[in-house]
Amino acid sequence: MLTRTSAQSLTGQLADRFSERIRNRLLPPGARLPSVRECARQQGVSPHTVVAAYDQLLAQGLVEARRQRGFYVRDSGPVAGPPPDSAGPAPALAPAPLVAADASTLIRGMFHRPSDKPQPGMGVFPPDWLESTFMPAAVRRVTSGKALQELSLQYGEPAGDGSLRRSLSTRLAAISVPAAPEQIVTTIGATHALDIVSRTLLRPGDPVMVEEPGWALEFARLEALGMRILPVPRKADGPDLEVMERYCTAGDAHKPKLFVSVSVLHNPTGYSLTPGSAHRVLQLANRHDFHIVEDDTYSHLAPEHATRLCAMDGLQRTIYVGGFAKILAPNWRIGFVAASPALIGRLLETKLLATLTSPALFERALAWCIDQGQLRRHAERVRVRLDGARGRTVKLALAAGCTLASEPAGLFGWVDTGVDTDALTQRMLDEGYLLAPGSLFHARRPPTTLMRINFATAQDAAFWKVFARVRDQI
Repeated sequence: MLTRTSAQSLTGQLADRFSERIRNRLLPPGARLPSVRECARQQGVSPHTVVAAYDQLLAQGLVEARRQRGFYVRDSGPVAGPPPDSAGPAPALAPAPLVAADASTLIRGMFHRPSDKPQPGMGVFPPDWLESTFMPAAVRRVTSGKALQELSLQYGEPAGDGSLRRSLSTRLAAISVPAAPEQIVTTIGATHALDIVSRTLLRPGDPVMVEEPGWALEFARLEALGMRILPVPRKADGPDLEVMERYCTAGDAHKPKLFVSVSVLHNPTGYSLTPGSAHRVLQLANRHDFHIVEDDTYSHLAPEHATRLCAMDGLQRTIYVGGFAKILAPNWRIGFVAASPALIGRLLETKLLATLTSPALFERALAWCIDQGQLRRHAERVRVRLDGARGRTVKLALAAGCTLASEPAGLFGWVDTGVDTDALTQRMLDEGYLLAPGSLFHARRPPTTLMRINFATAQDAAFWKVFARVRDQI
């Protein structure tokens, strides 16, 4: 909140607050700032203070004033709606359009938190959930004696550290995914693994089927590569097979080359694939000749017997992607991809062109954590803690007047708020909370009343009190 005891003026504090959010894209290009009167009421200051702060933002080139419409974050692209000189004012009671936060807004929020409060829109566990004594011990072990120089002063194996690939092979066998160490390539996180698959199998303009709702970063990443996204509605038992069939029979020029799926604990719904649906998806892939990349990012939170396409298919048409940022060490940035012997060489070539190798030091430390059973025990502790947080969060969400759009499972909840969550997100930012509005999880970004919450960071009663107040104002 703004404070009158600060050495900085109220105008300067307010201008700095908006400036930081704009530079960190917590307010994306095209977003409308609160009206002068609304901002003055929210901050408990005079309209003159708000006007002076907005003038500073104008002088810095961060916002633009649109006649009769208000102040907007400056965008180099075309401005939606009537131009500033448009004759006739907008209707007095019609709200100006709100621009939805994009994928990078949420990603940047992970690095530039709007406050020190728990952030319900985040996609990661709180840092204190991941603290351990075995991780520092693992690093000390692999850097003792001459090991540090040996690992640091030469390039590692192109496919990744051999000890880690052997450990990963054993771990995949436990969930019935057959992958020899030679069929595994380590990456700099799971997102890097997905990018390697896309760059290997696709060319600009290729159609790609992606589950919807789905992870916003995947939509943005594929669009940046020039791919044509084909949204596939995700249901409780799996993807909508009728929609997939229509895409596959639309003609050779429009046939999809790839299907990207989160089979287990789907983000954001928490759904998990059923065996029957998995079997039909694989039949469809064989009949219409497309690959499936299965993103199993949340495998550490799921039971081993959960249905996985790669287990049923044996890595013939399927490609397995995994990572450890969610459960262990976000900054170690270790992921991997497993594929058939015929495909893994091509994936390795793509990795070599982009990064040469990946850091062997942390990879070897991770192998030790896996082999000693430390990762398994740590994941068990996190799952127990998450179960408790999920129960508390669901009670708070229901008490705040929300409904659950899907059965609560895993890390995320898919919640119906009853109001436009793009508008809600912008207003909650001023209260110090970053939300994940439902539009982020759709390829075409339609307005929606849904939002994704993180069960681990949304179990704060203070957040839900603020949420209810702000929602009722909308």
